[in-house]
Amino acid sequence: MNPAEWLYRSAARSPQSPALLQGTERKANYLEFARSAGAISAALAGYGIGKGDRVALFAANSTRYLEALYGIWWRGGAAVPINAKLHEKEAAWMVENSGAEFVFADKKTAELVAPHLPEGVGLVSLDSPEFGAMCQASPHTTPEPLDPADLAWLFYTSGTTGRPKGVMLTCGNLASMALSYFVDVDDVKPQDAILYAAPMSHGAGLYNFMHVMKGARHVVPVSGGFDAAEILQIAPVIGSISMFAAPTMVRRLVDVAKASGGTGRGLRTIVYAGGPMYEADILEAVEVMGARFVQIYGQGECPMGITALPRAEVCDRTHPRWRERLNSVGTAQSVVRVAIVDGEGRELPRGEVGEIAVRGDTVMKGYWRNEEATAQTIRDGWLWTGDVGRMDEDGYVTLQDRSKDVIISGGSNIYPREVEEVLLTHPAVHEVAVVGRQDQEWGEIVVAFVACHPGQNVSEAELDKLCLDRIARFKRPKHYHFPAALPKNNYGKILKTDLRQQLGAEETA
Repeated sequence: MNPAEWLYRSAARSPQSPALLQGTERKANYLEFARSAGAISAALAGYGIGKGDRVALFAANSTRYLEALYGIWWRGGAAVPINAKLHEKEAAWMVENSGAEFVFADKKTAELVAPHLPEGVGLVSLDSPEFGAMCQASPHTTPEPLDPADLAWLFYTSGTTGRPKGVMLTCGNLASMALSYFVDVDDVKPQDAILYAAPMSHGAGLYNFMHVMKGARHVVPVSGGFDAAEILQIAPVIGSISMFAAPTMVRRLVDVAKASGGTGRGLRTIVYAGGPMYEADILEAVEVMGARFVQIYGQGECPMGITALPRAEVCDRTHPRWRERLNSVGTAQSVVRVAIVDGEGRELPRGEVGEIAVRGDTVMKGYWRNEEATAQTIRDGWLWTGDVGRMDEDGYVTLQDRSKDVIISGGSNIYPREVEEVLLTHPAVHEVAVVGRQDQEWGEIVVAFVACHPGQNVSEAELDKLCLDRIARFKRPKHYHFPAALPKNNYGKILKTDLRQQLGAEETA
């Protein structure tokens, strides 16, 4: 099933329904959205792009981004979304590695990447008259038919360990993800809206499918990104908004809502994922903004589709184990199986800690032109996620940490999240990241980076006492750093890799 078929059907069913909005300003209805996609498809054919060819998007969020994206699929091509904040040489490498024959960019990224593109690759800025002309071409009236196994979305991982890998997501993967969303995460109605506050090139962009299927609205903030005050201001005007938010984004929304006396009116659903949501943060979020929160757990290799914790359970305070469930990432979504396995792939008993594995129709086809990495990650049909966790008797999965984040000190495993949860209970502490530092005696020692609320501070002695009151002595940090803020990537995830590099540089110095 070609994703463009969903747009085609929504346009036929509800042609005058609002589709694309920049802030509160309507840019296109569904008939206009579909016509632009069909016209871009025809224009791409003029550039020699055919079924199965890759087309890259290296641009910031905009309504034009969605028109280009669906134009690629309408033609039967595969989209290669590239984060607009990457260096132009990184983007050019992804274009070359994917074999993309054409690139959509914006004014800024087009100027940067043009000198680095392989010879013969076409380039059009979404801000240019040339793109406007593409949207006005005589359109292909129907999308190119695609099969479930056909490549639709080639997503490049963050590349924290060497070059990024291209995750191959097929039409079937995306359909499985979208349909599971309706069952396990949230319903979508035509009067709803999806707000793109995080990069559309990654997780936030995946939410388009469910809203296109239902003929709902697509909103790009005027800022083009995440601005908590802007979101809280436009939400009551637009109404019935859903959005993806990394935990740090939720934290910022809650802070701004509290400061302004707001409650998040107009926000229907906030799906949080992409990093650990600490108990103290989600408790406060529900207290301030109400029953708007749903948690999912997925990764690029199984997008949005491993587990889910629905809003009723995020808000529940009556179940005997509500706190444990709130600290979990929920239960397996309907179309996948989830298991906790040991190093040999044997399923572990409930309650034991191991690597999380998943199999099902949402799991990627494999890594682009990288059979070795595919074989390491998908074994006997199971995707090894690299995340460490446990599953209780009721099927709730609790993440411990990424396997690479586990600290082994004196032969004992220490899970940074457990330490972070304790440190965050101090009222002065705003954000925490715990990492391991190499140590000749212990192998690794625990180091905590603690950012306080503005105008507040905390001493090492206070934090030490807090830890000694709550967790085993060997787990407490041996050293503390107190930066004004913690480094984050473009999606709001705290960059522990940067913190480890900082520690390594200090040790070398």
